[in-house]
Amino acid sequence: MVAPVGPIRHLPNAISALRILAAPVLVALALTGHATAFAAVIVPALVSDIVDGYLARRLRLTSALGAMLDSIADLLLFAVAVIGIACFHPELLEHHRLAGGILLAGWLGEPLVALVRYGRISSFHTYASKVVAYLLGFMVAVLFVWGLPDALFYAAVGAGILASVEEFLLIALLPEWRADVRGIYWVLREARGATA
Repeated sequence: MVAPVGPIRHLPNAISALRILAAPVLVALALTGHATAFAAVIVPALVSDIVDGYLARRLRLTSALGAMLDSIADLLLFAVAVIGIACFHPELLEHHRLAGGILLAGWLGEPLVALVRYGRISSFHTYASKVVAYLLGFMVAVLFVWGLPDALFYAAVGAGILASVEEFLLIALLPEWRADVRGIYWVLREARGATA
């Protein structure tokens, strides 16, 4: 398939940009106590994360800029979800303080370490991080629409911690910034192939 031309070629980046623009709106909704409106905005924003990545890959519109926009949007939505949880479901943070704190430290620490190492945040988009994004997005959507079962929380948080560990290892292994790294297995296999 040939990459599209014209305005459609900007669609994945436009969707990521809309997710970035949704972040301050979501913060305002959370801080002013509008739980229904918050849920009505965050759920489509989380779904759009799946859509923009799918479109970029399917239409062959992937780019370093798109990877960076997607990573920024992911970080912002994660932070906004935490703010929303703190405002509307503080008992969840209180009850799961340790697990949530470990997840948050990994999620925020990894881009900071990448910034120090590469001069920009990572945009690895590993398979593990994609699965985690879907799990966390599903968890947040379920929480704000129906309420959250503990099993879903621990599955999403456990997967998130493992994905963060993988990304820290990738930062240690990759001497230069790269976008869209499938995972540590592929990086190690590539390194073995280069030395063979």
